[in-house]
Amino acid sequence: MRKIVLWMAISLDGYIEGPDRDISWHRVDEELHVHMNDTAKSMGGLLHGRVVYELMADYWPTADADPDAPASIAEFARIWREIPKIVYSRTLPHADWNTTVVREVVPEEVRALKEQPGGDLSLSGAELAETFLRYGLVDEFRIYVHPVVVGRGKPLFPQADTLTSLRLVESRTFGNGVVLLRYQPEP
Repeated sequence: MRKIVLWMAISLDGYIEGPDRDISWHRVDEELHVHMNDTAKSMGGLLHGRVVYELMADYWPTADADPDAPASIAEFARIWREIPKIVYSRTLPHADWNTTVVREVVPEEVRALKEQPGGDLSLSGAELAETFLRYGLVDEFRIYVHPVVVGRGKPLFPQADTLTSLRLVESRTFGNGVVLLRYQPEP
């Protein structure tokens, strides 16, 4: 069965973006980009919230058209265009680039999606992640902690009244100081 993998970058203090949706503090160098491309290639699909989808759709469809784009950027542009995507949005009228718009997160539909053949499904977007977490639909966390303190912005995890115990299954430190923390919920 496929897994739903929450795949996000955060600052050391837990933010996915700073004020005004600033992500300029992300430390994605060639080593990290190659790793992320390899990870994305193994995925069976991307599950985006509207904000993440629009951010991605503003850049990736034509990123490889720039003759000066590094090979890793051009490769991810091709991966992103071709991989199946679901964007969860009540307001987005349509989406391009192999994307289906779904209006609501219906747990039974997500579980049926997990039963389909193919690679794991990458989940991104704070509000969408909150919904998937509330329904117990996240099977794995791949969190890339960037060595920066943002101070304020949008946190990845919402305040909750429940404790979720996790088991560390992998950690990796990249040359730029980013640390991948990969967890699975404890049974």
